[in-house]
Amino acid sequence: FLHRGSLSEGVLEVGDVIHAQVSESARQATALNHSATHLLHAALRQILGEHVTQKGSLVDAERLRFDFSHPEAVTAQQLHAVTALVNEQIRANTDVQVTVTDMDSAVEAGAMALFGEKYGDEVRVLSMGADKFSVELCGGTHVKRTGDIGLMLMVSESGIAAGVRRIEAVTGAEALALIDSADAKIQHASQLLKTNPADMTVKVQQMLDQQKALEKKLQQLQQKLASSVGSDLAAQATDVNGAKVLAAVLEGADPKSLRDTVDQLKQKVGSGVIILAAPSDEKIALVAGVTDSLVEHVRAGDIIKALSAAVGGKGGGRADFAQGGGVDHAGLADAIEQAKQDVIAGLS
Repeated sequence: FLHRGSLSEGVLEVGDVIHAQVSESARQATALNHSATHLLHAALRQILGEHVTQKGSLVDAERLRFDFSHPEAVTAQQLHAVTALVNEQIRANTDVQVTVTDMDSAVEAGAMALFGEKYGDEVRVLSMGADKFSVELCGGTHVKRTGDIGLMLMVSESGIAAGVRRIEAVTGAEALALIDSADAKIQHASQLLKTNPADMTVKVQQMLDQQKALEKKLQQLQQKLASSVGSDLAAQATDVNGAKVLAAVLEGADPKSLRDTVDQLKQKVGSGVIILAAPSDEKIALVAGVTDSLVEHVRAGDIIKALSAAVGGKGGGRADFAQGGGVDHAGLADAIEQAKQDVIAGLS
């Protein structure tokens, strides 16, 4: 064993006797997490299937991390079942049995050996839980009774490699701290919602319903605005050999409003090309529409592809309709004007 540390005072000399002392609290917290890992492994095999095997593990005083083989994400229902099963074994508060025997006897007794681990002539077998819920070969520190763990709560479940999942969890005091943190967040959220924790879900659903109704009303207003704006814009179109060409910037419009406005303008002009842009705080929405009478001469997809590139974005679409976006607000006015002139040149 090699112990590494630093000397805060004094001088060490060859021959000095050093007394090392393990932190009892850190050791006990680590034991809780280690024993919980054994129970977790057994619970995963029972809920997900016996294909589950350990692929990696870390236990310390703060948490446990367990990597295991499984071909897909573990569902919320499965995670709940695994957690419930582990805590059921914890509440059973059974003795943790430790025996030292030879390898053959241990395997015959049902002990699980970890692939890749090297074992000597004698092995240490850990049995814990009701009806030998978990039986594994292990030389680490563990609790005396499963009830010592107190409680296990999962923190996360994720994939770390093809066919390998990872669960992180906490036990004992860390689990209680997690509950306290969650409760504090619930209390804060209920205060923001001006309700009590028991009625939070009802309050949130009411707010979601209200938001949905407001969004629907906003959409209706935007459609009306698009119709009104469309009537005004039609008069600004440039006539090119009997076709109308219109390029404009609409402040405050959303992409759907732009699409509706293009459709309305195409109907109003009869034969023409419509190019519209709507800048927002971060991005610029772009749409173009070409009436059926002109698609052989001008394609909406080509217009939007060039216009999007001019404002630092990308886009495309069909011959009669296309959409895209960009981010260069400063260059928008020039880009729109250039797109209009390119269309006029193509129709002249």
